[in-house]
Amino acid sequence: MKNRDYRPLVFAHRGGADALPEHTLGAYLRALDEGADGLECDVRLTRDGHLVCVHDRRLNRTSNGRGLVSTKTLAELDTLNFGSWHPGYPVDEEFPDLARLLTLERLLDAVTASGRPVRLLIETKHPSRYGAEVERRLVRMLQRFGLADPKPDDPVQVTVMSFAALALRRIRAQAPTVPTVYLMEFVPPGVGRGRLPFGARTAGPGVDLVRARPALLPAIRAAGHRTYVWTVNEPADLELVLAQRVDGVITDRPRFVLDYLDRL
Repeated sequence: MKNRDYRPLVFAHRGGADALPEHTLGAYLRALDEGADGLECDVRLTRDGHLVCVHDRRLNRTSNGRGLVSTKTLAELDTLNFGSWHPGYPVDEEFPDLARLLTLERLLDAVTASGRPVRLLIETKHPSRYGAEVERRLVRMLQRFGLADPKPDDPVQVTVMSFAALALRRIRAQAPTVPTVYLMEFVPPGVGRGRLPFGARTAGPGVDLVRARPALLPAIRAAGHRTYVWTVNEPADLELVLAQRVDGVITDRPRFVLDYLDRL
C-alpha cells in the first residue's frame, strides 16, 4: 500500500501499555523516544481534588492497592506501586518512574519539557462521583500550562476525549477552542449518519466497532469529521483502519505501528 501522501497520527495508548506499565512516566517517555506523534491518558479525580492518570475506577488491576481511586487522597495513592503487575517491570534505569502514580501535572510537565511537538489526548472518565468537577479541574490545569487556548504553532496540543457527550459539552463551554473527540463502543442514534454531539469534531470508535460497522467511518468522514480509532494493536486491525484512511491510530504498540508505516 504505497501512499506517500497519507500517514495517520500515532498515539501511544496509556503511554504504550504493551511494553511498560500503563500510565507511568517511564512508559510515556519511552513512547516519545520511539517517535510517537502523541500520547493518550485517562484522568480521574482523587478525594482531595488531584487529576491522576488511571484508567480503572478501582485500584486492583494496576496497583498493589484496593478500593476506588476517587476515595483516596493523592498522598495515599502515592504510597502504592503501579508497575509491579506488568512484565515490563522492574524499573528500567533508562525509563524511570515505572511504579509511581502519575499525576496529570507531572505528565504535562514532561511533555512541555520534551523539546518536541506532542499531541496529548486526555480522556475524562465517567461516570464519576465528582461529575462536572472533573472537567472544571482539567480546564484549570490546562490554563495553568497555557494549553487551554491552543494556537496552530504551539508545540504541545491537547485534545479532550470522552464517551460522555455531556463532558464534551462542558469542555466546549469552558475552553471552546480545545478540540474534542467523541469516543464510541457502539453507534448512538444519528452517529451512523455522520452526526456527532455538539462541539465534537472527531469521532473515536473502537476498532471492533469499525469492523462491525464498515459504513461508519465513511459516513463520519463524509460529514467532515476526523477519526481516531482505538485500540489498534494487531496487523489485521492496522490494515483495516489504514484502508479506511483514519486520521489517528491509538495503540498500545506505538513502535509496531511506526515501523509498519515506515515500510509502506
